[in-house]
Amino acid sequence: MTGPEGIRCMLMRGGTSKGAYFLADDLPAERAARDDLLLRIMGSPDPRQIDGLGGAHPLTSKVAVVSASADPEADVNYLFLQVGVEKPEVSGRQNCGNLLAGIGPFAVERGLLAPGDGETSVRIRMVNSGDLATATFPTPGGHVDCTGDTEISGVPGSAATVVVEFSPGKGELLPTGHVRDTVAGSEVTCVDNGMPTVLIPAESLRVTGYEDPKDLEANRELAERLREIRLGAGELMGLGDVSSTTVPKLTLLAPPRHGGAVTTRTFIPVRCHTSIGVLGAASVAAGLRIEGSVAHGIAALPEQGDRLRIEHPSGFTDIESSIDRTAVVRTARKIFDGTVFPAPPTGGRA
Repeated sequence: MTGPEGIRCMLMRGGTSKGAYFLADDLPAERAARDDLLLRIMGSPDPRQIDGLGGAHPLTSKVAVVSASADPEADVNYLFLQVGVEKPEVSGRQNCGNLLAGIGPFAVERGLLAPGDGETSVRIRMVNSGDLATATFPTPGGHVDCTGDTEISGVPGSAATVVVEFSPGKGELLPTGHVRDTVAGSEVTCVDNGMPTVLIPAESLRVTGYEDPKDLEANRELAERLREIRLGAGELMGLGDVSSTTVPKLTLLAPPRHGGAVTTRTFIPVRCHTSIGVLGAASVAAGLRIEGSVAHGIAALPEQGDRLRIEHPSGFTDIESSIDRTAVVRTARKIFDGTVFPAPPTGGRA
């Protein structure tokens, strides 16, 4: 059987997401050609993604493109691309803080920088937004070792710790200029601490905020209300027409049930996240600390310390959040490293 030329690829779990990691030099430089190739690699458009690497869900249909950085403040550049599952779409309109956890180990494995003896820190420029982050992870004996005893909620088993610390963002924490806005008849707080996010009290949308994600996805009345809010909030946040984009995210807030600061249900933008994205959690944490936000009366903030526990459908995410620092503990694991063979162009034969 003959087929298209293979592409060097590493499949990794980063945080609570899974994606295909590539060196930029291994992909076409021209955007249309690159996007077409990635759709064929991931098996899109197809709800099962049966003919590619994708896992039939937005959380497993992701791509990280990595290159050495010319920025003196960064070691590598990281471009995140969300590959549509049922639609032939490739979007770079947002970051992904979960795949970010795998960027440092991937960069070391590909020889973009040398590992430290015992521990390595990699400065990462997130191309999608221009923001900076530093990922620190163990490199015993100067080698990347993904094994470890750190567990994170939403992922079975354990792996090596990756501490991701975010530099202060360049944009406005409150992109609308207001702590509260009324959008489509609902009171919301629009916040951006790495991910444009709209915070909404769940009760205001006639749900509890504790429902299973599948039940929320099946609620047609809720879906229409969320669509109206997202379109209106996108305009207010300076994002323009967001009808065909994946930002802003919408996060429903409810009082915590398991000792955390708040319970969340996040839409990305139509599917309900089975956990919460890292950058989305960072934005939620920042929103909880803003005096007068819609989280007032819902969230239970600790009296001391910077750590906030954000509860979500599969557990929780701990965020170290203060005025000048945001950090999160994640894990990453290499699943395979080798060659991926994309499906032939539409109409082609293998």
